[in-house]
Amino acid sequence: MSEWTFLTNHAHVLLLISHDADLRMRDVAEQVGITERAVHRIVHDLTEAGYLEVEKHGRRNHYAVKRSLPLRHPVERGARVSDLLSLLDHAMSR
Repeated sequence: MSEWTFLTNHAHVLLLISHDADLRMRDVAEQVGITERAVHRIVHDLTEAGYLEVEKHGRRNHYAVKRSLPLRHPVERGARVSDLLSLLDHAMSR
């Protein structure tokens, strides 16, 4: 049986960054279980789509999640990033 999860790697990366805006891509990759290069592509996707803002702080990046934006899939119509993150934050804090 193949390994699969209900959330995409994009959702996992966004969730981790929402918890720690200064998290290193290496640490995100390790926690999600993907390569650092894949994390960079996902962060690029999220930034280009407007879901993340990136600020340079010295040699490090600081990320801001745009929680008010809608989710992208038609099935999720009406839901916002904040709805998803709130649900997952609640589940993770148990």
